[in-house]
Amino acid sequence: MTNANLKPKILLLENIHPIAKERLEAEGFVVDLLTHAPDEAELIKILPPYTAVGIRSKTEITKKVLESLNNLSCIGCFCIGTNQVDLAAAKEKGIAVFNAPHSNTRSVAELVIAEMIALSRQLGDRNSKAHIGEWVKSAEGSKEVRGKTLGIIGYGHIGSQVSVLAEAMGLKVIFFDTVKKLPLGNARSSSHLSELLAESDFVTLHVPEVPETMNMIGKDQLLKMKKGSYLINASRGSVVVIEDLVEALKSKHIAGCAVDVFPVEPASNKEKFVSPLQGLSNVILTPHIGGSTEEAQKSIGAEVAESFRRFLKIGSTSGAVNFPNVDLPVKMGTSRMLNVHKNEPGVLGEINGIISVAGANIEGQYLSTDNRIGYLVMDVHSSQVDLLAAEISKLKRSIRTRVVY
Repeated sequence: MTNANLKPKILLLENIHPIAKERLEAEGFVVDLLTHAPDEAELIKILPPYTAVGIRSKTEITKKVLESLNNLSCIGCFCIGTNQVDLAAAKEKGIAVFNAPHSNTRSVAELVIAEMIALSRQLGDRNSKAHIGEWVKSAEGSKEVRGKTLGIIGYGHIGSQVSVLAEAMGLKVIFFDTVKKLPLGNARSSSHLSELLAESDFVTLHVPEVPETMNMIGKDQLLKMKKGSYLINASRGSVVVIEDLVEALKSKHIAGCAVDVFPVEPASNKEKFVSPLQGLSNVILTPHIGGSTEEAQKSIGAEVAESFRRFLKIGSTSGAVNFPNVDLPVKMGTSRMLNVHKNEPGVLGEINGIISVAGANIEGQYLSTDNRIGYLVMDVHSSQVDLLAAEISKLKRSIRTRVVY
């Protein structure tokens, strides 16, 4: 059980935007900073005192790390992806995981539009040659994007934003998604991936890293693309088979590509980056900067800090990726008890029995479950709420119990 009398400590890693520290300290939390991404051994050593930890994409929170922690209540991924956290293990420990699914949408979408134009005008190559004194003034292979067809694979927050921007520039937009999505503007849904590949002058990828998307664009898919078309990947490095993409570029079947994410990326700016795509013509390589704008990082810092505040002070789990979602009002004049337990029959009865024996009055009770856990929030009138929480935490099927005031 978390000791409610201790001021919660939060650790922020990997140079998370200063607004997160500012917002959290304004709420009374103690916030510590580290600029690097600790490895597993260091995390096990430094995390025990903390109630919450904020990470970006390089810090991996493994099952071994989670099993070593008894005080941690929540993890904040200050990015979109959460695959760097063992979500199932976090759930088993009663640790909620939050991310920022919306905050860098515009930044990634703008980069995709910029890369699409840069590829169509061969800007990368012409810029490099101008820097070494070569003057390549020619219209050959240089085209407008207006009137062309953009195929978007993955029509979520980012894909749909790219759709709106592209259509405003005069492109025709088609998209493919495994989940039925409402088309924006004049965008049209494709029934099959192969149909989209065959129709598109530009193909941009906006899918999560899941088993179904692993190597989803390989030799067969590249050959189905129009000759002279372009590929843009700002999603996940595991989605494209790089060796097959290299062959498609060398054979001139694909006229160019822009890649922001890679199967293997340097752990820091000090490490050398190596890729088979280096040195190829009309290939734009960027160091995973899709969401790396000052505006996006500030927005992400504020968004996840707010998730921390609402969870630690109110108990709301809205936006958690591994927890039942409960959005709670603030209740004045009561103490709020939060309990995570195994989702098995009879647990609620056991908890209410303890409260009944103590003679405490329940003002409000909220319960949300998934297939593994239940998340119970109770507003109670009792001067012995800490003792009640301690008793509830002893139940065999309780995972984590804490009190907020």
